[in-house]
This record gives sequence, C-alpha cells and structure tokens, in this order.
Amino acid sequence: MIVRKLRLERGLSQEQLASMAGVSVRTLQRIERGANASAETLKCLAAVLETDFSALRQEQDMTTAANTPLPSLPEDEQQVMEYVRDIRSFYIHALQYVVVIAGLAAINLFTSPGYLWFLWAAFGWGIGLAVHGLSVFEIVNLFGGSWEKQQVAKRLARTRRNQTS
Repeated sequence: MIVRKLRLERGLSQEQLASMAGVSVRTLQRIERGANASAETLKCLAAVLETDFSALRQEQDMTTAANTPLPSLPEDEQQVMEYVRDIRSFYIHALQYVVVIAGLAAINLFTSPGYLWFLWAAFGWGIGLAVHGLSVFEIVNLFGGSWEKQQVAKRLARTRRNQTS
C-alpha cells in the first residue's frame, strides 16, 4: 500500500513507475496489492520513489510474517483513491465504446452500407456510458453514500436478526 501511496504522491502512473524502476507493470500491480517482491525489486522502487528501502521491506515483512494487514489509509485518502479509480474506469469504458463502435461502423459500412445497424449498438451502449459518466462525476447520484449507508444498516439488521433466532 505504501508503494501505491508514494506513487500517487509523486503523480506517477503504474506504467511510468514500472518503466523507471525496470519492472513490469504486472509486478508493480501485484506489489501494490500486497504481494511479495524480491529485495532487488524493492530497492529499484525505493530508488525511484526516493524513499528508504527498509520502509518498503518492513511493510512486506509486516504483511507476510504476521499475516496482518497494514494500517489502512486515512479516510480522505481512501475516498480520493476510490474516486480516481472510478474516473479511470469510466475513461476505460469510454475508450472501449469508441473502439468497438468504430469497428462495428467499419464492418457495417463494408457489408451493408444501405442500412446503418451499428447505430443501434451505439445508441444502446451510449445510454449505459452516459449513465456511467453521470454517476462517476456525481451529476446524478442514484446510489450515493446515503443509499449505501441504508443498505449496510438494512443488511446488518437482517444478519443480527438471523443470529439471534
């Protein structure tokens, strides 16, 4: 978790940090999720992130030796990281939409240019993409924080009732 935090503080993407440290993006993703890394990999990351190798090594020792999670990030940092993840997810969704619809349009124009059937797919998927964007950027928030709290309270009450029965 500390690698991710340091990476974000320095404004680096996973791809940039992996390239600078000479490791694969997949390795970096695994490390950020708590997987073990070799001492050499940690030394490379520590050098790029301008931090002490022992801090990275200690984090790994804490998670593997005691099998206990590290202290979590502060609430505001968690919320920001979740928000950025949601925005990234939306941009990936939008890119997929553009690529697939462009491909369908090309197929449509080569096979049956008289009937533009790809517009149906563009319209249907476009509605889903628009709803995703409205939700991510909190323009329309149907399932916001209050909804989540209500659902959690409802599920906890149901679980407690079942445990006492």
